[in-house]
Amino acid sequence: MNKLLNLAEILRSKNAGPFYITFDIMFKNKKFFEKIKNAKILNNRLISDLYQIDEKDVRIIYYDIVNAVKITIKRKYASGDINDTDVYGAQQQSLLENIQIP
Repeated sequence: MNKLLNLAEILRSKNAGPFYITFDIMFKNKKFFEKIKNAKILNNRLISDLYQIDEKDVRIIYYDIVNAVKITIKRKYASGDINDTDVYGAQQQSLLENIQIP
């Protein structure tokens, strides 16, 4: 079994405005991308569980032409809020890295 981190060429998170964080996952090849996409491994339920947010606050888009997935989630707190722990959203992908891929 592989971890998502081992199949991705790029796995990063970043700020997507004051209320959202986005994750970019670019796969090393079409085979890995298709495996993830067809098995629906990355889904709203998984992401909502990992980040403890409502499923309706998760958006997942597959970009076939570049073997990539973009996931956008609503922040619990606005960027810069006194309760926000990562203004730039740059350290949030770590929860995705260890997703087990059969």
